[in-house]
Amino acid sequence: RKRQFSNIASLQTKTKTVVHKYNCTKMATSAIFSSSKMNVKISSKDLGSRSVNRGQRVQFRAARPAAKVSTKVTAAQTISPSDFSDITEELCLSPPTAKSVLGVILGGGAGSRLYPLTKKRAKPAVPLGCNYRLIDIPVSNCINSNVNKIYCLTQFNSASLNRHLSQAYNSNVGWYTNQGFVEVLAAQQSPENPEWFQGTADAVRQYLWLFEESGTEEYLILSGDHLYRMDYEYFIAKHREVDADITVGAVPMDEERAAAFGLMKIDNTGKIIDFAEKPTGDALKAMAVDTTVLGLSAEKAVEMPYIASMGIYVFKKDSMVQLLTKEFPSANDFGNEVIPGAKDIGMHLQAYLFDDYWEDIGTIKAFYEANLSLATKTPDFSFYDRKAPIYTQSRFLPPSKLLDTDVTQSMIGDGCCIKESKVSNSMIGLRSQIAEGCVIEGALLMGADYYEQEDTMALSGATIPVGIGSNTTIKNAIIDKNARIGSNCQIINAKGLTEAFCEDEGYIIKDGIITIIKDATIEDGTII
Repeated sequence: RKRQFSNIASLQTKTKTVVHKYNCTKMATSAIFSSSKMNVKISSKDLGSRSVNRGQRVQFRAARPAAKVSTKVTAAQTISPSDFSDITEELCLSPPTAKSVLGVILGGGAGSRLYPLTKKRAKPAVPLGCNYRLIDIPVSNCINSNVNKIYCLTQFNSASLNRHLSQAYNSNVGWYTNQGFVEVLAAQQSPENPEWFQGTADAVRQYLWLFEESGTEEYLILSGDHLYRMDYEYFIAKHREVDADITVGAVPMDEERAAAFGLMKIDNTGKIIDFAEKPTGDALKAMAVDTTVLGLSAEKAVEMPYIASMGIYVFKKDSMVQLLTKEFPSANDFGNEVIPGAKDIGMHLQAYLFDDYWEDIGTIKAFYEANLSLATKTPDFSFYDRKAPIYTQSRFLPPSKLLDTDVTQSMIGDGCCIKESKVSNSMIGLRSQIAEGCVIEGALLMGADYYEQEDTMALSGATIPVGIGSNTTIKNAIIDKNARIGSNCQIINAKGLTEAFCEDEGYIIKDGIITIIKDATIEDGTII
């Protein structure tokens, strides 16, 4: 024992503790590497190359987004636990985004392009990817970017959205020392604003008084119907670096797709000098820019010479107040009025390139295709990312049960029961109940909000239980929540219709995709 203590004392005097100093030291986490087989070497410009022996203390921040990799720890032997196997240096902003940035998610209007999915819910509350809702994407991006003060603005069917946000996030993003929140702000009338929201800019204008109370210096304006994973800290860092009044998120576009978007033209510093809304012909060609300025490779810049607005912005607080209350007090829309107007009066508008997967899923077709693509072998967007997870409500549901069922390239949500059926290229949502002999192909089943008991079914007067009845075939369709599909039904678009409005019969067809309306009942033997 004396020799042991002597060796430890000698080790403590001969070795130095390696501490990587960050600007945000208070946020750093200390960990003791005490594995019996640990011999870690840290290499970086600041530290040179130094060994870290057993028992030494290393100060670091836990890794999150994959993009934040500038200092890595590699082990000569296995590092345990595995959570510390990828230690990275993170971007640290001053002031930090948690204190200086307010996230504002625009829920959109009535969601007519997504109807009937928006018949009984706000657009951001539409289910996504078996277990999630659309609103979970921008909220999770905010949380992963240390933006924890978040408002969602909506004026249509906000009850389910409000319930979801309050149950999913408020207990996680706010506590005594960190005043975070995720709240819904519904349209309201007041003596100063007797009208409902007239557009995106008008919605923000009506709540400017509340935003100013948050004590933040920048407003991050986001959309509630986009599918992408983005670290907003880099977006905000660029905004601060160039001292812009407004920074606009942009995605590179090829000529074929560019005509469907609002395009921007930039100078050789990335400053925005012109806008064009869905240009064609010569007007489209005039909007071509050198996208290498924003970081694209020369090869990719040739393929994608246009940049389109993502509809997300970072505003200086003072610039936002000036634009909405003084310069353009009657403007209703950011993209068509406020942003181009800010350029015209000489404000500094900067483009920030986002060169990754981004999809506007504001239509039935785009929503359907984006969902089914999640189940492919190599999806463009994946929920399986430990470093930047997508959060949602904890429902404490049991594992799904598959009884003699053949499942191919599909995703199954929590709490489902599928019996003796075939499921291929489909998404099966929460609590889905699929009886024997069914064929589900290229379908998006959103599941149910509850498990139905026989006594409650009798009280409601329903004769068909929630779920999919036996020997039913569903192809190229969306089945909204709590739908009651009878036995021996064929939901296959038998007539090959592109459009059909049969809401009284419980379904609507858009772009050839059948959508069964929420809470609808499809009787036994029905053929659609």
